[in-house]
Amino acid sequence: MKAMKKTFYLIITIILFSGFENKASDNPDQINVMAYYMAPRDNYQPQNLPLDKLTHIIFSFTEVIDSEMKFRNYASGEKLTLLVEQKKNHPHLKVMIACGGWGGSGGFSDMAATADNRKVFVKSVIEFIEEYKLDGLDMDWEYPGMYGAGNPYRPEDRENFTHLMRELREAMDATGKKLVLTFASAGWKKYYDYVDLDEVMKYADYMNVMTYDAVGGGTPYTAHHTNLGWVKPEHLKNTPAESIIEERDYKLDPRSAEKIISFCIEKGVDPKQIVIGGAFYGKGWKGVPPDNNGLYQSNTGPLRNVTYSKIVEEYEDKNGYIRYWDPIAKAPYLYNKEKEEFITYEDKTSIKLKTEYAIEHGLGGIMFWQLRSDAEKDGLLDAIYEVVSEK
Repeated sequence: MKAMKKTFYLIITIILFSGFENKASDNPDQINVMAYYMAPRDNYQPQNLPLDKLTHIIFSFTEVIDSEMKFRNYASGEKLTLLVEQKKNHPHLKVMIACGGWGGSGGFSDMAATADNRKVFVKSVIEFIEEYKLDGLDMDWEYPGMYGAGNPYRPEDRENFTHLMRELREAMDATGKKLVLTFASAGWKKYYDYVDLDEVMKYADYMNVMTYDAVGGGTPYTAHHTNLGWVKPEHLKNTPAESIIEERDYKLDPRSAEKIISFCIEKGVDPKQIVIGGAFYGKGWKGVPPDNNGLYQSNTGPLRNVTYSKIVEEYEDKNGYIRYWDPIAKAPYLYNKEKEEFITYEDKTSIKLKTEYAIEHGLGGIMFWQLRSDAEKDGLLDAIYEVVSEK
């Protein structure tokens, strides 16, 4: 997930299950719904969040600074305190802290490189959790052993990440409390060459798979960015996308949630530890020809990301944008023939299918980026909750 600049953020991890009778951590059959939430700079009112539908909230982002976990902005601590206070009215809530993010992972590699540095970090995590009366930690290192947002990385990151997760687990367990440890993982196979899943999953409660951003603004063809359905190379045959990929000597290997989740399970990860990802925003391109209603076509450049709330208000079957459904990708998209603009996004139908997929395949649940992008009424969270409540 991409952290937006150096401002404070909230990530909400929500664990939903019908009735909320039991604590989520005590229910082996729980359905986790994890919502990333970026707090507004002003007019922050956590009491107005849909806390009746949530059980786990992860406030983000801290960063690794001088091998310690810290906020860069003092105001973030004040906001976290206000969020924790909501537990008095919502005793089912567990409040967690996230560290890192796309733009905040620069300190991980150096910190994890030595046992002494890791000890400093782990100590700071426990102190932070105790200071704010939190219930756990989400590790969002993007990415061990790989280039991220200009972050330092080294081959040793793979084993150092394992050491770090083990040491965090041991320190958290030593508190005598049931503290939750999660980490965010990429939604593409190469990432897993740099993470020892067999070992790491011994210490993590959940792995939040970022099954979104499968394509981006720099992708020279249009495609789905957060599709559930398993798109295969043959589905792109005789399209401009296939030609562009061949011209650039890339491997034709479309991404999908079903594909990477199946891959992780084949690698031995317990499905109950896997959380599938959804996106409450769309990505788009301009200069897209009308063939196939713009899908798998060339483009002349990106459009800015657009929130789901804005899509509903201004784009979906409005102002020349027509919604189409791809039954293979199990995903919607918008195309404006006059403007030659294409938008890939998540809607209520696709997010329900992802939630159903998580339940039917015994996954740990579903998460999404981010709650504030949702429609105020009849939004994507409502669609998720409808599915969960029926189970």
